[in-house]
Amino acid sequence: MAGHARQILERITPGGRLLGIDRDPEAVEAGKRALASYGRAVTLVQGRFSRLQELAAASGFTHADLVLFDFGISSAQLDDPERGFSFRAEGPLDMRMDSASELTAATIVNQFDAAEIERILREYGEERWARRIAQFIVVRRPLRTTRDLTAAVEAAIPRKAWPRDIHVATRTFQGLRIAVNDELGEIESGLTAALEILNPGGRMATISFHSLEDRLVKSFFNVESKDCICPPQQPVCTCGHRATLRIITRRPVRPSDEEVASNPRARSARLRVAQRL
Repeated sequence: MAGHARQILERITPGGRLLGIDRDPEAVEAGKRALASYGRAVTLVQGRFSRLQELAAASGFTHADLVLFDFGISSAQLDDPERGFSFRAEGPLDMRMDSASELTAATIVNQFDAAEIERILREYGEERWARRIAQFIVVRRPLRTTRDLTAAVEAAIPRKAWPRDIHVATRTFQGLRIAVNDELGEIESGLTAALEILNPGGRMATISFHSLEDRLVKSFFNVESKDCICPPQQPVCTCGHRATLRIITRRPVRPSDEEVASNPRARSARLRVAQRL
């Protein structure tokens, strides 16, 4: 809903320009309505993190002083049953951020073999019951709705092993969503692209909502803040790597208790910032 964009625009106008990029065409249109009062200071386009350099160049942005990534799904996507992101309401097994993409959650659960479904749930959902859930999914095919998938997960995990702090299907839905949208690959490509277009002294900020996202950012920042990335046991540097970033936030910034109270979905957010050398 362009909340971050509005906060940035209030600080950079007049004189500054903002380019907003989102994979979801509906989010782009909502952003245009929300930011219409800023006129030509704003350019909003539909696209992926991995195409950041290309999209920026096409919009007349050769370099940037700030790049902000807000990872994961939005509340608008989560709250729309027709998008299929949530286990809380019945909807189609979609989970695409961009409806023009081919791969859907329905394709994964109904056509992929049990081993590949298990890998997705284990790697992307960090689900320790991944094998059993995958087996139950395959046995119950075809799964057509989010309710069908939720029921398969509930049946697969013994009731006494259900987590207390989150819904039992949370990790399964997360794993499938990440796979459908190649979210981790997009983050990796986006971070590299941002590094290329940042001006010296410019800053890159990331907001992550789960450990996989945050781990990627932390690793990227750590590597790019070092002059040498050779193995520690190697006596002489041969990599030729030179630091390109200075880490601003050694520990991620977390939301305050007050913020979490007013916006519970912010509870897992982590902000990291680095500066281009």
